[in-house]
Amino acid sequence: MHGVTTIGFDIAKSVFQVHGIDAIGKVVIRRQLKRRYVLAFFEKLAPCLVGIEACASSHHWSRALQALGHTVRLMAPAYVKPYVKRQKNDAADAEAICEAVSRANMRFVATKTPEQQSCLMLHRTRHLLIRQQTAVINAIRAHLAEFGVSRNCSTLPPLQARNGCPRWLVLVLAPWVFSCDC
Repeated sequence: MHGVTTIGFDIAKSVFQVHGIDAIGKVVIRRQLKRRYVLAFFEKLAPCLVGIEACASSHHWSRALQALGHTVRLMAPAYVKPYVKRQKNDAADAEAICEAVSRANMRFVATKTPEQQSCLMLHRTRHLLIRQQTAVINAIRAHLAEFGVSRNCSTLPPLQARNGCPRWLVLVLAPWVFSCDC
């Protein structure tokens, strides 16, 4: 592990892949690490350049490795993909990340702080809930349309008697659906 200058770090749920090279480009490290051994492994290394694909948990690992003194650069997976030389697996990905991070014209993603990630998570969750609410409303409207109940109806009781729609269904669902602005 002496002389490692650049590491490609492929992160996953439980098994991580490390590909390290020295100053002349010779492979020095090529191994798998379980999650619980990652920080201990990087603590033993002298500070070096670490490349990680920007994906789930990459910002967490970036902050953790920066705290150990390493220089961490995150890259979009689309920018790493052209450097994969052979079949798609973790070892090949780590090697491609190592190659990509050393390129002068590579675009990098800034590591987000926990506050920035929390704010983004809040916005994404809100967006997801709005999409789900819209989907439920549209589904209920479609089900009510099977009984001839539409949004344009001003009086629901005559419709339920006319088309066989159970009264409880109209009373429970229609006011909720018709009051939404979706």
